[in-house]
Amino acid sequence: MIDKRMTVDDIVDQLSDGMTIGIGGWATRRKPMALIRAIARSSLKDLTLMAGYGGMDIGLLAATGKIKKLVFAFASLDHYPLEPHFRNARQAGAFEVLELDEGMYHWGLRAGAMKLPFLPTRVGIGTDIITQSGFDFKFVKSPYEDGEELVAMPALVPDVALIHAHRSDERGNLLTLSKDALFDELLVRAATKSYATVEKIVPTAELDMKKNSRYNLVERAMITGVAEAPLGAHPSSADPDYQLDLKHIKTYVESAASPEAWADYKAKYIDVSEADYQAAIGGADAVKQLPVPIY
Repeated sequence: MIDKRMTVDDIVDQLSDGMTIGIGGWATRRKPMALIRAIARSSLKDLTLMAGYGGMDIGLLAATGKIKKLVFAFASLDHYPLEPHFRNARQAGAFEVLELDEGMYHWGLRAGAMKLPFLPTRVGIGTDIITQSGFDFKFVKSPYEDGEELVAMPALVPDVALIHAHRSDERGNLLTLSKDALFDELLVRAATKSYATVEKIVPTAELDMKKNSRYNLVERAMITGVAEAPLGAHPSSADPDYQLDLKHIKTYVESAASPEAWADYKAKYIDVSEADYQAAIGGADAVKQLPVPIY
């Protein structure tokens, strides 16, 4: 039996400069934020980030200068439509971008997960996405009678996928208990290696896989390592364990207003241990009492 348990810092130690890193979750839902904070504190640089459905993950890594290139479909905090640190970095031309339609990003992940070089799609046709500089999209013609010309969306294949789930055992049998599984399954299947943080690592019997098989999105063979990280998605949600912390999101948004505001936020919430971070946000009891937000 392979014991895949690691720490958050162990996972970050597996990453290297110039890697292509795919990040799971969606905007303010189930982002692997403990890992993102650890990367922000690290010496890593020149990363290509595949964060199609991005949020604070993109913003923090942009603000800390970790990104060389960003492949994305959006960067939003939901209640704040445009992620503010992403906006600052984008307007400053801080990194290269490949901007995709959400459907194109999905299709790229699916091609990667299926080990195909591309998948045909109509998505993007007639838009500036196809003509943007920095990438030469190809077209394919249907071999059937219709002869339709389609975009050949290339596979997205990150070196590493980082996701956050709710439960795991030591072998990497994950349970993702949220109502929406998002696209984490495709991301993990597309990546060369995949690491997960979870709210709690439990004995295999407690997972009750026979009852909970629908929450097990990928085979344990797909998971390279797993780290227990309680509140590891905060301030994004990890429903049903806890909800989005809108108060903290507001504080984070305000940190993008000036270099001084960002320095204060970084000193209090990033350049500290995870234990100190949790103390600064009020601890587990406070987070688990957060109300369900209105979208």
